[in-house]
Amino acid sequence: MKVLLMAAMLAVAASVGALASSAAAADSGADVFNNNCAVCHSTDPGTNKLGPSLAGIVGRKSASLGDYSYSPAMAKANVTWDKATLDKYLTDPQKMVPGTKMIFPGIKDAKDRKALIDYLATLQG
Repeated sequence: MKVLLMAAMLAVAASVGALASSAAAADSGADVFNNNCAVCHSTDPGTNKLGPSLAGIVGRKSASLGDYSYSPAMAKANVTWDKATLDKYLTDPQKMVPGTKMIFPGIKDAKDRKALIDYLATLQG
């Protein structure tokens, strides 16, 4: 009986740890967003700034918001923003989409990019 109780307690502890880790990653991603993206992008659906709203970006086609004026380069990019394409784009936006109007050197740190992308994946559009 003690073994079962101990196993149950360890399972609960592991679950709480995983949730805390996930929440920490989201906080870290929100920090990366606030430090690098928030000047030009909103996380609120329908609120565009210099750049388009990033609410619901994961799973969305490039240049698909009707209320934002994209560059011709982004309009021709024809990508679906998933974690892999976001990782490539956020590493070097100009390299992936030459001519994009996003004048940003990219996020070179892979951990920061992952945290940001994980955070963006939580945003509903």
